[in-house]
Amino acid sequence: MNVNDLILISVDDHLLEPPDAFERHMPAQYKSRAPRLQTINGTDTWLYDGRRFPMVGLNAVVGRPREEYGMEPVSYAQMRRGCFDVRARVDDMNVNGVLGGLCFPSFPGFAGGMLLNVDDKDLALATVRAYNDWHVHDWCGAAPGRFIPLGILPLWDVALMAAEVTRLATLGVHAVTFPDNPAISKLPSIHSDYWDPFWKACADNKVVICCHIGTGAAAPHSSMDSPVDAWITSMPIAIANSAADWLFAPMWRKYPDLRMALSEGGIGWIPYFLERADFTYQHHSAWTHSDFGKERPSDVFKRHIITCFIDDRFGLKNLEDVGVDMVTWECDYPHSDCTWPESPELLWNGLKDLAPADLAKVTHENAMREFHYDPFAVLGRANCTVGALRAQAKGVDISPMVLGSLEGDRGPQKPITSGDIVRQLEKQMAGTA
Repeated sequence: MNVNDLILISVDDHLLEPPDAFERHMPAQYKSRAPRLQTINGTDTWLYDGRRFPMVGLNAVVGRPREEYGMEPVSYAQMRRGCFDVRARVDDMNVNGVLGGLCFPSFPGFAGGMLLNVDDKDLALATVRAYNDWHVHDWCGAAPGRFIPLGILPLWDVALMAAEVTRLATLGVHAVTFPDNPAISKLPSIHSDYWDPFWKACADNKVVICCHIGTGAAAPHSSMDSPVDAWITSMPIAIANSAADWLFAPMWRKYPDLRMALSEGGIGWIPYFLERADFTYQHHSAWTHSDFGKERPSDVFKRHIITCFIDDRFGLKNLEDVGVDMVTWECDYPHSDCTWPESPELLWNGLKDLAPADLAKVTHENAMREFHYDPFAVLGRANCTVGALRAQAKGVDISPMVLGSLEGDRGPQKPITSGDIVRQLEKQMAGTA
C-alpha cells in the first residue's frame, strides 16, 4: 500500500457561506431581513439583525503563503474559491486526495451560537432552517457522495431542536453541531434533564452531536502578552475540560445509542485523560457517588465519543489506548492548521506503520459507519482513493495566492501576542478595523 491507495474522509472542515446562501431558502416574509453580504472598506461583512459580522483571516488562509497568515479582515476575492464555492471546493478536495468532508458553518458560528442573541426568535428559526436547507440541497447536494451534511440547531428551544433533528434526519443528515459547553452561553448544563428530548432525537435518528473546540469553552490564554503560538498550541487540548464533563454526564446511560464527536480536539492527550478518569472513578467514586456500573469511564468514552486528528503521530502510535474504533481524520480546510494540498503525504508518515485494518478504520471506515455515510455506493470504491481523485484534478491551479498584508507595512517584525489577536478581533466586531 502507498499514499495513492489511501481513502481519506475529513470529519472537520469549514465553509464560508457564499453571498447568496440565504436567498433561495429564506421564507418570503423574512427575505428582507435575511443575512446579506456587504463590502465595507474593502472587507466583506455579513449584515444581520442590525449587526455586522466581519470575516477573519485565519478562517480562510488556505493557499496563501504562511507569511501572510493573520487576523486581518478579508474579502471573498482574497480567498481560494474553494472556501465558499462548492464546485471549487470539490476541485480542492480532489487536489488533496480527500474523498469526503463534513463542513462546519462560519457566519452562524461553528455551533450556530450567534443566533442565540437574535431577539426575534421566529426570524432566528427561519434562519436556522434556511441555512440547513441551503447546506443540504445546495452545498452537499451539488456533489453527491462528497460531503457529510451537518445541521445547525435553534439552541434556545429544546423542543424545536428535537424537531429540527428529526426533520434533518429525513433529509439524510446524521450530524448536528452543538456547543461543547452550553452552560457558558447561559443555557442549561449537559447534566440537566432539560436536554433529554434532544439527546433522544439524536439517538433515535442516529445523529452525531459534533462539539467543535471553542464553541462553548474558549481556549484560555495566559495573558495579553503571551505569544499567540502558546495559545494555538493549547487550543485543541483545551477541549479536555469539556470532554471530562461529557464523560461523567448522565445521557449515556439513558440513551445508549447516542454518539458525540470532539471536533478538532486531537487525540494524543486522550490516553492519559482516560487513565486519569479511570483512576478518579476508582479512587473517588465512594464519596462522589459517580456510577458507571461494571464499566470504567474509559469504556464509555471509547464507545460513545468520536475523536479526530490532523497530524498526531503520538496518538496514532497509541491507538489502543485512544480507542481505535472511534478515531477519525480531519483536514480542517480552509483554516490555518490545514495541510492542503499535501495532506496525504504528511499523514502517511504517521499511518505507514499501522496494521492495515487500523489504517482503514482511522482514514475512512470509522467515519463512514458513525456518520452513516457511504460514498462508495455513489461513486464506486475504485474512484475514491487519493490517486483516483488527484487524477481528476490535474488542471486545478494550486499556485500560492500572494496578496501581501492587508495591514500594509508592519515595520520591524516582532512576535505576535494573544493580545494582538484579541484587540484585532475587537476592532473588527466594533467596525473600526
